[in-house]
Amino acid sequence: MQEYLHHITEFPHLAGSEGSYVLAEWIAEVFKTAELEGVDMERFDVYMNYPRKGGRQVAIVEPEEMKWVAPLEENGESVGVFHGHGRGGNVKGPIVYANYGSRDDFKKLKDEGIDVKGAVVLVRYYGTTEDAGAKIKAAEMAGAVGAVLYSDPGDIGYVLGQTFPQGQFLPEDGVQRDSVSLQSWVVGDILSPGWASTPGEPNRIDPSNITGLTTIPSLPISWWDAKHLFESMKGLGKQMNRDWQGDKDFEYWTGDKNSPVVHVKVEQDEEPRQGIYNVLGKITGWEQPDKKIIVGSQRDAWCVGAGPATGTAIMLDVVRIFGELRRLSWRPLRTIEFASWDSSAFNLEGSTEHVENRIEELRRNGIAYINIDTAITGPDFTVHGSPLLRRPIMEATGRLRDPSTFDNEDSAKSVKDAWHDAGGHMITPAGREDTLPFQSFAGMSSLNVAFSGNRSLAGSCYDNYDWITTVDPGFSYHKALGEIFALIILELADKPLLPFDLQSMADELGRAVTNLHEKAQTVSMQLDLKPLEDAIALLQQVAGQTRELEEMWTRHVFNHGGFEGARHSVMRILHNDRVAQFEKDLLDLDEGGGLKGREQYKSLIFGVEKWDATKGVVFPAVVDAIDEGDRGEAQLMVQAVADKLRDAAGGLRRPPGEEGDEV
Repeated sequence: MQEYLHHITEFPHLAGSEGSYVLAEWIAEVFKTAELEGVDMERFDVYMNYPRKGGRQVAIVEPEEMKWVAPLEENGESVGVFHGHGRGGNVKGPIVYANYGSRDDFKKLKDEGIDVKGAVVLVRYYGTTEDAGAKIKAAEMAGAVGAVLYSDPGDIGYVLGQTFPQGQFLPEDGVQRDSVSLQSWVVGDILSPGWASTPGEPNRIDPSNITGLTTIPSLPISWWDAKHLFESMKGLGKQMNRDWQGDKDFEYWTGDKNSPVVHVKVEQDEEPRQGIYNVLGKITGWEQPDKKIIVGSQRDAWCVGAGPATGTAIMLDVVRIFGELRRLSWRPLRTIEFASWDSSAFNLEGSTEHVENRIEELRRNGIAYINIDTAITGPDFTVHGSPLLRRPIMEATGRLRDPSTFDNEDSAKSVKDAWHDAGGHMITPAGREDTLPFQSFAGMSSLNVAFSGNRSLAGSCYDNYDWITTVDPGFSYHKALGEIFALIILELADKPLLPFDLQSMADELGRAVTNLHEKAQTVSMQLDLKPLEDAIALLQQVAGQTRELEEMWTRHVFNHGGFEGARHSVMRILHNDRVAQFEKDLLDLDEGGGLKGREQYKSLIFGVEKWDATKGVVFPAVVDAIDEGDRGEAQLMVQAVADKLRDAAGGLRRPPGEEGDEV
């Protein structure tokens, strides 16, 4: 793994760049060496933007005595600072500080009498709204003409501890490049939402009039540069503290219409059809070769990208191990497909275009998708994913010792036990991960695994191999996650009965209904949630019946010396097909179906928040309506989701072998 990681981080590999292509060719060779079948580099042509030398500026231009130009660079950078999918422009306005750039933050400024119309806003990353694109959209809606995003030491810098290379936190000159596309509305290529951007595809949207981009220019800057802007605002507007103050020893003023005038210039190269390349390879299953477990990892990075490279290194090591099994003539029951995704960092283009290009096949034969990207940032095991996949997670983590206990035999415990002792649990499928198109568009149960901790230096050129060695110096967490990753894949690809956990799904949806009730109460909205409660009760019953069927099959095989028999084989395969179909039956595939205003999202159960694509949400159509204050729409969506859930549970209830099933 260390060798893989070291090679991946030797050079920058921005999405669609020569570096990413060279890395793709190398990964394809690793796949071939492991004897994967059908190794291929899959191309899509997508909209991309790239920084132009001399085309970016953040500068104080008025008053004369305060003129200053931000360096817009970090030590040792190999890729210019910019925002992926950011807008070009040339604007001027008084500088105003807007905290994390959430809609609530802009409301706070308005309540304080601070007008941001015509202003350039200074906004920090992270916070209540982590989605950088949503921050800029909120600024745009508030009337700002430009936005400058920076990394505050209270969120990722010296306030938290020593900075790299002495520690793990971002140095003061560090700049975090990021995507500012509006992923809550459009995922993948922003010029072909809902269909694959294959080479030569004629159906394209005009980039000047799309919902997937903001309309004002933006740039990222370092804390060093942000400090200079703050100093220029001192004594203007309101002095802020507590939640608006990252470094408690530094003064944070909002500024106002009398603030120094800041010039933001973004001249960039925009490519409406830039080639990106996924790398694919597979091990064909022997019993059900058409049924697929897909495994993927992000390849591209804003710079050298050690964070996402941890996931690629782990996946490649698993590929190597499975290659050794293949040489011993092993094959799984179901096909395992491995994928290295390009342009994940911009807007999940690689994975999304792949899904859109094979959507009918995946809805028919896709079993599950397992993702690993920024895999190692600390010691805490973390899972984002469908509750249906809880069982393979528990099985895999229960078999491995937690690396945090390696130095003390008396405290030895499994990853599962350490996870539970720390209050860990599966988290709803999230955005900004390549699980999203598989879960929300194809209806494939998906999950993402990692060992998490402090924030990674994502987007900065400090996110390099040496930084990873400060996080996991002995690579023990890499090794443990690789073993977990491999075991999860084997659980899904090679267990005779798919280990899907309908009971966990019902439990999670039950908790989500409670959360819906509380959310509606906070805005004084009365909703009748009984249709959802009744549908979940039906799912609870079906979960029990399904478990009984699985136990019956297991007893039969045990009592017959490990032999299954033709009838029970048919029953098992039909059962597997049915449970794998469950989440697909929760998609809204009617004409014009999907979430209102963002119809690309088809799942009525799992989605992302409308104003923060980094955060997953259960029952997104209902949540959207509550957030909009539309009780009528919210009640309609409650019924629509309940109907969909009841029908999906009813499909599971038919006994295997019932007339109409096909073997």
